[in-house]
Amino acid sequence: MVKYLHSMIRVTDPDETVAFFNLIGLEEVRRFDVEAGRFTLIFLAAPGQEGIAEVELTYNWPPEDGSAPEEYDGGRNFGHLAYRVDNVYETCQRLMDAGHTIHRPPRDGHMAFVKSPDGISVELLQEGNLPPQEPWASMENSGSW
Repeated sequence: MVKYLHSMIRVTDPDETVAFFNLIGLEEVRRFDVEAGRFTLIFLAAPGQEGIAEVELTYNWPPEDGSAPEEYDGGRNFGHLAYRVDNVYETCQRLMDAGHTIHRPPRDGHMAFVKSPDGISVELLQEGNLPPQEPWASMENSGSW
């Protein structure tokens, strides 16, 4: 038997990243601070998906010697996370209102891409289909996604 557990992404600001995924509809379900290894693990899931399909955020604490913390710039190498949402327009609007760029707007009423604070691409897929509507239908792509 094989069971999918989670995907892990490294983050530089756990609070900012949790807030980003809250805008999509995910909730924090577990958190572990591992002092011996100097890292924090935060598990997120959509409501009702705990233990079924989770995202693990790994935050490596800054070095004790005061040197610069780790930086991550290869987000696109990971590929992307994907979530089905009840209303792609409302989800994108919440993200935009919070200052996030919609890199691939949901022009078709079905699919959008946004990036987490650490540059991880997140695909948002509409449950069913919504008719195209403005301002989304005429929005251009922005950057890479």
